[in-house]
Amino acid sequence: MDRTAPAIQLDQFMKLKGMVGAGGQAKLVIQAGEVLVNGVVETRRKKKLKPGDKVTFGGQTVAVAR
Repeated sequence: MDRTAPAIQLDQFMKLKGMVGAGGQAKLVIQAGEVLVNGVVETRRKKKLKPGDKVTFGGQTVAVAR
C-alpha cells in the first residue's frame, strides 16, 4: 500500500462519487448502518478510506482509486 496516498473520509467519498446528494444525507445513511466498507457495516462517517477500499450503498459498490 502507498502510504503517501491521501486518505478521504467516508462521507466525503460518498458525496464525491454521487452516492448521496449531500454530506448531510451521507451522515444519516452511515449512522443508520446502511453503508458497507469492504463488506462490513460502517457507522463512522469520518472513517478514513484507503486505496482499494470498497464502499457499498443502495446496491452500488465503488472502489477507492489508488
